Amino acid sequence: MTPAPATPAAETPVIELIHVALRFGEKEVLSDVNLQVNARERLVILGQSGGGKSTILRLVLGILKPTGGNVKFKGLDVGRMGRRRLNKMRQKVGMIYQYSALISSLNVRDNLALPLEELTDKTPSEIDDLVMEKLTMVGMADARDKMPSELSGGMRKRVGLARGIMLDPEVILYDEPSAGLDPVISSVIDELIIELSEKIGATSIIVTHEMESAFKIGTRMAMLFQGRVLAVDTPERFRDHDHPVIAQFISGSTEGPILEASK
Repeated sequence: MTPAPATPAAETPVIELIHVALRFGEKEVLSDVNLQVNARERLVILGQSGGGKSTILRLVLGILKPTGGNVKFKGLDVGRMGRRRLNKMRQKVGMIYQYSALISSLNVRDNLALPLEELTDKTPSEIDDLVMEKLTMVGMADARDKMPSELSGGMRKRVGLARGIMLDPEVILYDEPSAGLDPVISSVIDELIIELSEKIGATSIIVTHEMESAFKIGTRMAMLFQGRVLAVDTPERFRDHDHPVIAQFISGSTEGPILEASK
């Protein structure tokens, strides 16, 4: 008898949150959160401001440790990593901050060069080449010698994107990447996020409450409400989701359980 073909092993998620809980004193921030992010996915996490979305990014980076459950990076428990292993893991993760977080006293070139100078043994010439490569990728090659104060909000966002990919990360975390931008520049940032994730093959987690950006960027979406994940699904299914909280959040309606829960 011819043996049945072997079933291929399931791919290990790049990022996995397993029954994660987080409390600060009496305040419960996250409760029994379960999420998986597979290679090259762009998972968008939706939710209200202050609802724990950015907290998930800090847990992934190991800045915070969960009160309960586990956060895993490629199968390894982030909460149990020692300082050396945690720093090595963080070199594989690019973080794009909400307000770019550029160092105001350094020009664009030096802001981008900083992680390479601190974490690699590359020569100044090699670093200059990489800085220009990443700036070119985000359409900011002409800004190399400018100071952050000379850049518009959209330009700072793009420089922040370039800095986040300086180490060619396997994972990119985005915290409200289009917050505070006008619709045109927001669309530019959305397209850059998609382009960069595909060009460098990165896995992405995007925290946002901007609906247009969320549906444009995401390959999957998760809704976080009162510290719990209500659903994880494709953008297409989220548009017509029957959960009342998700339906209200996506429509922006003033009637529904979201406002009632805050009373």
